[in-house]
Amino acid sequence: MARGRSPGYDEQRDMIARHAAALFAQRGYPATSMNEVAQACGLSKPTLYHYFRDKYHLLLHIADDHVSRLQALVDDIGQRQLPPEPRLRALIERFVQEYAQARDAHRVLTEDVKFLQPEDSALVLNKERAVVAAFANALAQMRPETEAAGLTKALTMLLFGMINWMFTWLRPDGALKHETMAPIVADLFFGGVVAVQLPPASAAISSKETNP
Repeated sequence: MARGRSPGYDEQRDMIARHAAALFAQRGYPATSMNEVAQACGLSKPTLYHYFRDKYHLLLHIADDHVSRLQALVDDIGQRQLPPEPRLRALIERFVQEYAQARDAHRVLTEDVKFLQPEDSALVLNKERAVVAAFANALAQMRPETEAAGLTKALTMLLFGMINWMFTWLRPDGALKHETMAPIVADLFFGGVVAVQLPPASAAISSKETNP
């Protein structure tokens, strides 16, 4: 009879994945060893291998888990049956907020997914495409003329360009927070700079503080 997983198994795997994602984000996947991951987790190397077969499967877990969480956000918002514009705004705001909690995993997804084997890369890529398609669908329903002009995908990718690279300049310890920036990103996409609604004075900061 196969032995079941011990209580806390999934929590331990999540802890390991978080530490590994932080190391991969800081040092890069190739330069990080399993010894370093074990040390960061406060575990022995044999214990680490109890949870993950090798470094490659750690990378796969981090990338797949992150994009699966994004898929879950898309599904959650889709179940609300919102009109196209509120749906797209909700998607933008939820994604910006999610990235605040997953900076390291997001960096791994954007920079280290190239180290995955083709079949695993395809698995992650298909989930990413489904996420992008949800955004594009909401945009096409909101402005059908973009579809006729062949611009829906281009506009969607421009939007992801704003969202996906915020981790390169928005510091987690800075005065601006992701929850402040989330509606601003949506305002900027929907109406350009003139449509941005400024946050309350208490949330405002000087241009010097916003300089990356």
